[in-house]
Amino acid sequence: MATNTQQGTGSGTSNRGFAGMKPERQREIASEGGRAAHASGNAHEFDSEEARRAGQKGGEAVSQNREHMATIGRKGGERSHGGTTRRTKRTDQDTGSTGSTGNAGNE
Repeated sequence: MATNTQQGTGSGTSNRGFAGMKPERQREIASEGGRAAHASGNAHEFDSEEARRAGQKGGEAVSQNREHMATIGRKGGERSHGGTTRRTKRTDQDTGSTGSTGNAGNE
């Protein structure tokens, strides 16, 4: 009995249709669709105020999950600081000095 899957792939799925195409070809087809939608007047274009409201709404929804926010904040800190904590520069008030490195006159 024949099946609808390709023989020998072992995955049980076929490589037909849009998902089986190379990414470059998928982009070409999607781009054609976008141009057609704009040409026919069916494409939605956000104005800056509408885009701002949509972004705010999405941000509010995501920020409700405190565990998720803590996780992404931690990841951001690790990326920007290389996984290490940074020491802040000491001010004159903290140290009683000018904050120089002791290399005055070596410029």
